[in-house]
Amino acid sequence: MELPNHVGDPLRHLLYAAGVLALVITSGTFGYVIIEGWSVFDGLYMTVTTITTVGYREVNPLSAAGRAFTIGLILAGVGTLFYVLGNFARFVLEGELRHVFGRYRSGGKVKAIANHYIVCGYGRMGQHICKELHAKPVDLVVVEKNPDRVAAAQRDGMITIEGDATKDDVLVQAGVDRAKGLVSVVNSDVENLYIVLTARGLNKELYIVARAGEEGSEQKLVRAGANRVSSPYLIGGTQVAQVLLRPHVVDFLELATKSEHLDLQIEEITIQQGSRFDGKTPCECGLDQDQGLIVVGVKRQSGHLEFNPGSKVELASGDTLIVLGQPQSLKKLESIIRAAAEIT
Repeated sequence: MELPNHVGDPLRHLLYAAGVLALVITSGTFGYVIIEGWSVFDGLYMTVTTITTVGYREVNPLSAAGRAFTIGLILAGVGTLFYVLGNFARFVLEGELRHVFGRYRSGGKVKAIANHYIVCGYGRMGQHICKELHAKPVDLVVVEKNPDRVAAAQRDGMITIEGDATKDDVLVQAGVDRAKGLVSVVNSDVENLYIVLTARGLNKELYIVARAGEEGSEQKLVRAGANRVSSPYLIGGTQVAQVLLRPHVVDFLELATKSEHLDLQIEEITIQQGSRFDGKTPCECGLDQDQGLIVVGVKRQSGHLEFNPGSKVELASGDTLIVLGQPQSLKKLESIIRAAAEIT
């Protein structure tokens, strides 16, 4: 497993120091075997007591050559030992040990989920996306290579994979082969492009949404495999204009789409094959205003979107209902459709 740079450097220093210490111990052990004719165990015992400055007496009397060798062993061994201890303290105090074991814990949690969402990038946009998904709630995994943002995601209770999302092994670790969707919102359009290419190559059925920061990037991201491309500047500019022109309409849409509003929400629900909603009209299914639900639109399996379909339009499996209503009514409808699909 490849470690992130900020983890790999201290760990490599620690492993290097441990290797040098092992070399010193081995050299000291066989030095006593060769010079004094001791057994390997006696040589090892003398070496360890010497470089740890324990101060026990010699195993056997030392010759002049043995004393000279011991002086060299003290100078080399004690310095190496303190170097190892210093690197280990740095490794622990800087939180590197937590990062290493945190990766394994996150990997275990990812293996236990499926049909989840992967959010690549935990900047401001990524944090807002995770907040909305977490409120749903749905299973999600954050992939981030910046150590500060990784720590922030972990503090927010997110399952986090630390690494570069453009690399196959990192997305595989995030469970891309079992994921339902992926959103790439890192700061660079080039990185977003590589993430989309990598994710599409690993999962042909994955629903991918990508962020485009520069003009002209949208088509490239679509060609790379993104199902939808979002431009924050375009969306933000359009919303500001709509606030100026149609403030009450914007207020209504925000009320219906934001997770913190509990009175009214808009949701999309897919009709499963064989359910009791298949081949029925919204009226026959009980989807009327008396139930606190309004069918705003129906997206057919062909991709055609019908606004305000009315109560006499026949539904079919694969159709997606866009329904407006109270959260408890929407949850009840979703559970009924899911239960009907499980029975069939």
